[in-house]
Amino acid sequence: MSFSELLDRIGGMGRFQVMHVAFLAIPLLMLASHNLLQNFTAGIPEHHCQVRIMANYTHHAHLTASLNAEELLRVSIPMDRSQKPETCQRFVTTQWQLLNPNATSTHTTELDTEPCVDGWTYDKRLFTDTIITEWDLVCESRTLRQMAQSLYMAGVLVGSAVFGHLADRFGRKALLIWCYLQMAVTGICAAFSPNFTTYCIFRFLTGLAISGISVNSISLCIEWIPTNVRAIVGTINGYAYTTGQFILAGVAYAIPDWRWLQLTVSLPFFVFFLYSWLFVESARWLVISGKPEQAVKGLRKVARINGKMEEGDKLSTEVLKSNMQKELSSAKSSHTITDLVRTPTMRKISCGVSCIWFSTSFSYYGLAMDLQNFNVNVYLTQLIFGAVDFPAKFISVLTIIFIGRRFSQAFSLVLAGLCILANIFVPQELQTLRMVFAVIGKGSLAASFNCAYIFSGELFPTVIRQTGLGLGGTMARAGSMMAPLVRLTGEFFPSLPLIIYGAAPIVSGIATYLLPETHNMPLPETIDEVERQSRHTLKDELQMNVLLHST
Repeated sequence: MSFSELLDRIGGMGRFQVMHVAFLAIPLLMLASHNLLQNFTAGIPEHHCQVRIMANYTHHAHLTASLNAEELLRVSIPMDRSQKPETCQRFVTTQWQLLNPNATSTHTTELDTEPCVDGWTYDKRLFTDTIITEWDLVCESRTLRQMAQSLYMAGVLVGSAVFGHLADRFGRKALLIWCYLQMAVTGICAAFSPNFTTYCIFRFLTGLAISGISVNSISLCIEWIPTNVRAIVGTINGYAYTTGQFILAGVAYAIPDWRWLQLTVSLPFFVFFLYSWLFVESARWLVISGKPEQAVKGLRKVARINGKMEEGDKLSTEVLKSNMQKELSSAKSSHTITDLVRTPTMRKISCGVSCIWFSTSFSYYGLAMDLQNFNVNVYLTQLIFGAVDFPAKFISVLTIIFIGRRFSQAFSLVLAGLCILANIFVPQELQTLRMVFAVIGKGSLAASFNCAYIFSGELFPTVIRQTGLGLGGTMARAGSMMAPLVRLTGEFFPSLPLIIYGAAPIVSGIATYLLPETHNMPLPETIDEVERQSRHTLKDELQMNVLLHST
């Protein structure tokens, strides 16, 4: 009897599993609030240099008090091509002659200008207070906005490696409790940061905690539920993250001040920290770690909650060890990360999976973290971007089941890339069409994530499956870290970010067809089995080509 069958005996997907999945999924609602938080806490309001009136001629001095806001800007700030005030320049001296209606043809570009040495004036109708207005992250300092998001994603990247390793050593529950506490504390500290450097440090630490929560929530969830419902539970967790995007839009709209918004999305993690002490540690991990007595105690508790007390009383350390021989033997076998590239087929799979995860996350966050670029209300855009994930993930599940993994993965990536590239040729004035392409692209990338979780898990053999998935997760986090930095290339050529965001998934989508199809195929257990399957597939394809040529 396997461990999965043992779980069925003590209730299967019983009352304990339902509560367990629910209480682990609730914190996932808040993950999107932090991953996409800078769309609102770092929103860029319209701005221009602070106006400094200088009476060039004494007979103009009386005009200052009678000027309205528009006239004051006209004589103080040069206008850009769209007749909006320049954001980073002002006239060295007040240009009173521009008040003359007959002076509209004056070449203002020939007038002397200077940087905003006295600071900026911000339009606070959309964003009341953000880190941009707090620390003047505009003009020469505008790149710091993207750097802050990249540092947060760097924390997520480091956290996946650190907390993944620590969880294998100290357990899923202990690390999850710690990450909830770290998330709450560092998130609140970020809200009270006195300067930009301190803010970035706490955001990096928040990223560390977010990664630990994500990794250990999934592990603790999967290791307590039966095999036949894992796909459903995985979908529930995915939709929890998607729902979190709706929550973020609503909360950000209600709380326009960045410090209060940061505080609001961080405080709930104290509640998660308090109830996480009630979680039951993974019995699988306890047995593999040489703690079968604690595993039996946990299984009996689960049996009691599920109303299977008699089955729980039959459990003992001997029974548990006999049912987990396969897990114990796998744990004792020595496999390292080098096994991912040791054989030809594993090298191909590892490279392909790395490309899929990197490009999906790279382009996803390239779109999701630039909502203001669509010139539509940023709160509405967040709602639309969140809503599209629901049908996108549902359609991807259907194509995965009825058509195949490889086609679904490749199609979603290529479609996303084409939609992103299409926006290069759509004028800024056609806001609706630009939004349609962006929404389809964002939905396709959400579908790609859905495919990647299933496809990657089926490509790697059991003995190194977690290592392979860890590689994919690391590449995804590397992509999300680089996405904000690529946005900076728009300083040199405005369309370059979209070209890069669009080309990456198309290249990966084409490369996906070099990977083997796993639809209706048994999961490989060993590396040798993967190599054998690859040779058989190649042999079958050669025979098919011979038959086609002979006819």
